[in-house]
Amino acid sequence: MFLMVAFRILFSIILIPFLYKSIIDVLSMSQISIAERSYIAFLFLIPMAVGFVSSATVNRYRDFLNFKTISNVTKDIYDFSFLKLANHSYKFYSDRFSGSLVAKIKRFVRAFEAMNKIIIGSFWFILILISSSIFVLYSESKIIAGYLIAWSALYIFITLFFVKKKMRLDLLEAEADSKITGVLADSITNVLNIKIFSAFDKEFNYFKKFSKLLRDRIYNTSKFDMLRSITQAVLMVGFQIFILYTMIQLWGMGVITIGVFVLTYVYVFSIFERVWDLSEDMALFMKSTADMKEMVDIFETEVEVKDIENPEICRIKNGKIEFKNVSFGYIEENVIFKDFNLTIEPGEKIGLVGHSGSGKSTITKLVLRFINTSKGEILIDGQNIVNIKQDDLRNVISYVPQDSILFHRSVKENIGYSKNYASDAEIIEASKKAHADDFIKKLPKGYDTLVGERGVKLSGGERQRVAIARAMLKDSPILMLDEATSSLDSISETYIQDAFNELMKGKTTIVIAHRLSTIQKMDRIIVLDQGKIVEEGTHKELLAKNGFYAELWNHQTGGFLD
Repeated sequence: MFLMVAFRILFSIILIPFLYKSIIDVLSMSQISIAERSYIAFLFLIPMAVGFVSSATVNRYRDFLNFKTISNVTKDIYDFSFLKLANHSYKFYSDRFSGSLVAKIKRFVRAFEAMNKIIIGSFWFILILISSSIFVLYSESKIIAGYLIAWSALYIFITLFFVKKKMRLDLLEAEADSKITGVLADSITNVLNIKIFSAFDKEFNYFKKFSKLLRDRIYNTSKFDMLRSITQAVLMVGFQIFILYTMIQLWGMGVITIGVFVLTYVYVFSIFERVWDLSEDMALFMKSTADMKEMVDIFETEVEVKDIENPEICRIKNGKIEFKNVSFGYIEENVIFKDFNLTIEPGEKIGLVGHSGSGKSTITKLVLRFINTSKGEILIDGQNIVNIKQDDLRNVISYVPQDSILFHRSVKENIGYSKNYASDAEIIEASKKAHADDFIKKLPKGYDTLVGERGVKLSGGERQRVAIARAMLKDSPILMLDEATSSLDSISETYIQDAFNELMKGKTTIVIAHRLSTIQKMDRIIVLDQGKIVEEGTHKELLAKNGFYAELWNHQTGGFLD
């Protein structure tokens, strides 16, 4: 690629003007006849014609290679970015806007494309152009070549000075762009809340803070660009006047010929045409660097939850879960668990209850290794979950979260997501068990109906039944349900509870519930308060104790919800 660009410059911009210079010099000779001068000048056209053909061929081949390289590398960058992001933990995503991450990836890809074009089409082009022009002019006039060298060095130095200053402005602009993208994505995702609370003006005023920030930073960058352009113009016009005056003087003294005069002007204008864009390209290059830096910072962010170098083979089959002296807090100042211990026997069905913030959902996240313990260990069938691959661990756990988010794909694809190569019959059977088949068949395209972004085309209860069907299809030895029936109506919940009773057979089950009526039949109920087990037993045993659980039960049966 670089050689092809160099060939094009050396022929089209350097050699052809040099041949024209030779023609002019021949035509201006008075020692030989006009016919001889015309014949000699005509001979210079032969290499020019051959060169034109070869140059056109090389240029087309260069374009083909460039398109092929760009398309392949673009794919590789997207793949690499996806893998890097996918490896990050639950906490990583909870601290960032998803829309902002998407914007950073797209800017990263666009930045690569821009940088590739600038490096080959600008930096390399100008390097070959200036060096070869100086080489040719040096053979004709050392004075002119020297002036061109001095001017080129001064111009590049000043350009680098401006670009370095602009880098800081570009970073600030990229930061503001990421913020406004994240806020915009967040507002669009929560557009229903905006409408429910009649908060358009409030949300718009909040959004305008970020649009104003972006406007101010774009303005500051543009203002600095204008100063750079004025400086660049002064340098070019000044050198053009100076070199014109110098060449007239040299020609008057007989130091250079008319052909050298013309050749110098062709080279200078060719260089001016390119270096005028150089500062623009360098500014764009630095802006692309700023755009890439945000994503590179994410690439270099330490992955909080990662597999060990030589993981063990997963031997989980029965589902005995043990928490041994586990400590954890999302932040150091807020410790949820401290020396927490809990054992769940294989096939045992337990319910987790407690006020919000007591640690119920955190237990499921720790078992799934969405987050790591700060201290202690979690064993499943005697195997420390840290010592096995995260994918292998999660393959033996079926999990239904409270907020069942679906892919913007078909119902069939969403249900079949939990089992590779699941047949249509298996998907339909799981849907029937989850009491989802009836409403799915009524959809416009049945199981092939697209559910919309995050499953927005389905009701809350329908999304939850799809998620439950997905868990049923997976059929793992460990089942975890986090308020899995919270969005269902009473009749549907009764059907689902029957399905769950069948699904739970032989499986270690953890059920998180605020509605205590859904866990009355659990083998054991664990009552949590501020990360500690304050009570445990069956529903009847806990009511008989007349303690924390009984108080929760009386509130709910008395018409008050936790």
